[in-house]
Amino acid sequence: MPDHVHLLAKLKTDVAVAVIVQKVKAKSSKWLNESQGLPQRFEWQVGYGAFSVSASLAERVGRYIRLQEEHHRQVTFRDELIALLQRNGIPYDERYLLG
Repeated sequence: MPDHVHLLAKLKTDVAVAVIVQKVKAKSSKWLNESQGLPQRFEWQVGYGAFSVSASLAERVGRYIRLQEEHHRQVTFRDELIALLQRNGIPYDERYLLG
């Protein structure tokens, strides 16, 4: 998607999610900027969202990720994220949401 990325990963319990996200962002932006000949420098946004998923739902989440382009033709990522946050009682500040 042009405005967001989903990553489904199984993580060890001794590494913080923030560390994984920092490494993914650093390595991917370095690769993009050094090898892809982009017209301007690529930079990730400062924040990110992370959600845990039970092993029993991993296949379903993977399918959602694979089909997200089709899915986002019907509902925007922003609207879907707000609904997810509200449904789970997670406070948020709209200034920090995409879109």
